[in-house]
Parts: sequence; C-alpha cells; structure tokens
Amino acid sequence: MQPNWITIVPLGAGYLADLLLGDPAGWPHPVRAFGYAIAVGDRWLNKGRARLVKGALLVAVLCGAAYAGSYYALRGFQALWLPAYYVIASIGVFFCLANRSLLAEGQAVFDVLQREGLEAGRRRLSWIVGRDTGELTEQQVRIAVLESMSENLSDGVVAPLLFYLILGLPGMLLYKMINTLDSMIGYKREPYRLFGRAAARLDDVANFIPARITAFLMVLVTGSWRGLRFIFRYGRAHASPNSGYPEAALAGILNTRFGGPNRYKGVLVEKPYIGEKDRVIMHKDLVYVKYINHAVTLVIMLLVILAPS
Repeated sequence: MQPNWITIVPLGAGYLADLLLGDPAGWPHPVRAFGYAIAVGDRWLNKGRARLVKGALLVAVLCGAAYAGSYYALRGFQALWLPAYYVIASIGVFFCLANRSLLAEGQAVFDVLQREGLEAGRRRLSWIVGRDTGELTEQQVRIAVLESMSENLSDGVVAPLLFYLILGLPGMLLYKMINTLDSMIGYKREPYRLFGRAAARLDDVANFIPARITAFLMVLVTGSWRGLRFIFRYGRAHASPNSGYPEAALAGILNTRFGGPNRYKGVLVEKPYIGEKDRVIMHKDLVYVKYINHAVTLVIMLLVILAPS
C-alpha cells in the first residue's frame, strides 16, 4: 500500500508548525472568521419567534459552508497546482490544532501563580476558564488549569485529528465551526436557551467519541489502572456528556480530585467531585500533564498516518 501523501504531508507540516509556533497573537485565523459569521447570525436571527428553528438554520448553513467551501477550494488547488495545495492544506491543519497554545496557557497560569502570587494567578486563569476566579485558592487555580487542559486535549487536538482522519481538512474545519458555535451560542441561559440548542447538541454529538478516545489514550500512554477505573466510575459525573471522561482519566492518573462547586457569573453551581483524594497539585504535575498531551497527540497522529486511505 502506497503512503497517502495528500493526507500525510499537510498533517505532518501542520503539526510541526503548531509545535513550533502555537497560535501567534495577531495572526489571521479561520476561527476568527467563524466567530464573526456566528456573531452576525446571532444579531440577525436571535430575536422574535421560532428561535429554535432559526438557531438550527444558522448551524446548518455555517457548518455546510465551512465544509463545502473548504472542500471545493482544496480540490481546486489540488487540480491546479499540487504544491499550492500542500501549502494551503498545511496552513489549515496548523490553524486547526491547538496543542502548543493549550500547553502554553496552562504553563502561564502556573508560572504567574508561582512568581506573582495568588491574585495574579486568578487573573491569568480567567483568560482560559468560564468560572469566576476571584475567590479561588491556589489549589483550585491549579485544579482549574488541569481540568481545562484535559478537556481541551479532546476538543483542541484529538477531535480535530479524528475529523481529519475521516473527512480530511474540510472535516477539521467543520469541527472547528461546530466547536465555535457551541462556545458562542450553546448556552442554556437566555437569550440562547432555544437559539443555541442545536449548536450545543451538535457539539455534544461531535465530541462524544473523541472525548472517550482521549480518556482511554491518556490511560494508555501513562499505564494508569487508576485512571482507567476513574473513567468508568466518574466519566458520567460531569454535567457535560463528554468533558467528564478526560477529566476523570487525568484525576485518576494524578491521584487527585477535580470538580466540586464553582461560581459562574456569580451563581454557585454544585458539581460532583471527580476523584477521591484532595492531593495538593504541584508544579511537577504540570510537567507530567504536558507529557500526556504530547504523547496522546503523537498516538493520534500515527493513527491518522497509518490508517488505510
């Protein structure tokens, strides 16, 4: 069987670019274009009657445009001049992966917390999580970082790569559109309770398999039987149908406890604990989590490269 270079070259080049560059501030990014289109649709459609239908229509139109537009554009480049296709597709993969930026954000919070103290760490954490950070302890700040890193390993790395495996770069871009829709309008509160329902449900479906694969790969690359046990015991404890699985895996691997009550926009939300031992998180734990992220990413990369075309 011949290597499928059309798939392998953009994947390898995009992965290396993400590893070296991350997500440089100020660079153009397709997610910003997605966000602009969603914001326009929100402003035009999220009012009056039939918001559920209008929200579903927005999701269908934008997801269809993201997939079909990129599919035909890439086919055009491939037909006209193959080197141009490789360049464009590699840039697309680079933009759709977020492993380096994910690790950098987590590292930044730990570093600020260590150098500048709790108040600075809380402020830096607020850049990457939705919960209120103003009253968190040092332990809670570190826990929030690790929770975010476990969740984002799934939706920032594993899920896009699995969509690439099945649907190529257009599938990756489709996933990023689904994920952006959910992050912008997929809320249970007004004015998105009805308008964002389709976005939230579609995101749940898109992440169902990737979240579980992520959790099992985390256990695989660490050899943690406790992590495996936590997946089955706590994976469904999270309010999200998906986020609890990688969180449970990481809590088991580190032998610590995630979850518990947190405030969101001033409202106390009671969440079940994921794990048993409230072990103090140390700086060295972040180093291990970074290894887990890189190892899981490499396993998924190999899966995509070795999969039959």
